[in-house]
Amino acid sequence: MRRSKIDPSVFLLAAIVLLLIGGIFFTVFALRSDPIEEALSGDRVINTLFIIEKDGKPLSSYVLMYYPATRRAAIFDIPGDLGLIIQRINRVDRIDTLYEGQRLAGFRNEVAGLLGVEINFSVVIDEENLGKVVDILEGVDIFIPSPVESFDEGALILFPSGMVKLDGDKARLYITYELSGEDREVAAFRRQRFFLGLVKRLGEMNGALKNTQVDPLYQSLISFSMNRHTRLRLFDELSGIDTDRTNIQSVDGNIREVSGQTLRFPLYDGNLIKEIVRQSLGSLTRQVEGSLSERVFTVEVLNGTPTNGLAGRTAELLRGFGYDVISIGNADNTDYERTEIIDRSGFEDVVKIFGEIIRCGNIRSEVSVDNLENLENPDIELNIQNLEYRSDFTLIIGRDFNGRYVTGG
Repeated sequence: MRRSKIDPSVFLLAAIVLLLIGGIFFTVFALRSDPIEEALSGDRVINTLFIIEKDGKPLSSYVLMYYPATRRAAIFDIPGDLGLIIQRINRVDRIDTLYEGQRLAGFRNEVAGLLGVEINFSVVIDEENLGKVVDILEGVDIFIPSPVESFDEGALILFPSGMVKLDGDKARLYITYELSGEDREVAAFRRQRFFLGLVKRLGEMNGALKNTQVDPLYQSLISFSMNRHTRLRLFDELSGIDTDRTNIQSVDGNIREVSGQTLRFPLYDGNLIKEIVRQSLGSLTRQVEGSLSERVFTVEVLNGTPTNGLAGRTAELLRGFGYDVISIGNADNTDYERTEIIDRSGFEDVVKIFGEIIRCGNIRSEVSVDNLENLENPDIELNIQNLEYRSDFTLIIGRDFNGRYVTGG
């Protein structure tokens, strides 16, 4: 019997098919094994937990949420004194009780649950190493509104007002010093300004940090929950953030004394912050022409009820959602039955989103001729110094508002 010859082209075709199959499996495996590529390919928001550590506990903790498609970001400040029921130890305690340094999972999972998001990456830096990182970055620029001059345990604390470039030692002092009688929110705001300056500088120096001589030292000073390739890709993305248009929102709460500790319990059992996060994520991912998506809308809050302090509390609620409350006061009378929103922005979709925060659909438009140019060109900056300027929205609180929502439709 003669053996039939097999066409060599069959072997070639089989080899090509095997290579294609292998390539597909390799690509799928590579995407699954590289979380940053998986996040980018999936068109998702990337959430990174940044922790500045002091004496083994978080001095500051921030969750930076970044959406690659729009290159926009939102940042949430997680105070260490947030009070929570911690299941693992079966008691109410501070959230930073869960922090265990390198074993970050418990703390990170609690923060993720608090905000209602998945945290993809974490970055931890000790305040001592922070000074060295700042020196590698050749300083961090921040704006100091008022000069500081004080003595702390014999050491002079001295910062001039205006734009200041902090070196490593000054940066460490700036985020750690405490003045007698200083309000907690003031200290938190100072650290937030520094963190924004640090993120901006990391973006500006992103290329230099990849230098083969600089990179090993830089990486040795910071704990990253990712390999080098993922870190480089992540910070390539984060370098595009416009920090001048990025706000930091604090997780606020009611102060209570528990077992000798002063704890801050998240408002509305934690539901409010999840709502704020959801709206922030919606803003990040919304594709809008021009700079409308970057604009911070202004609000005037007027109390049209006999309940004292309602306008102020509502203003804090709206600030949590990222609105700029420029005026608080009383309405022309205290007999408003229905809560009302007066819209001067002319952006119907935007005012509806604003109304949904408090479930108010009673919206009245008062778009004047002066607003028309801004409506046609949202890139135009509003001049708040103009005496004729009015807020984008006026919220008049009526008796149907229970402090959180409008009831009865």
